[in-house]
Amino acid sequence: METIDFEIRGELITLDALLKATGLAGSGGAAKVLIATGKVQVDGREELRRGAKLRPGQVVAVQGVRVHLRAEGEAGAPTAPELA
Repeated sequence: METIDFEIRGELITLDALLKATGLAGSGGAAKVLIATGKVQVDGREELRRGAKLRPGQVVAVQGVRVHLRAEGEAGAPTAPELA
């Protein structure tokens, strides 16, 4: 399984925004479909809320990719892409 370390700017990020920012969903609509069809897990449990608030330390899994959320400036975490 591929692993991505993702740095959160600020206190939290919503699940749909994370999927878009990591490129796991090409749009908000695509993120909504992934979430609604039960293809996304947060900390090992299915997550059906697209606005679920994610914080550093959590792990999101979708389509063979695991995303580890890190706090801004945490060692080893690359800088997250700018959200438009």
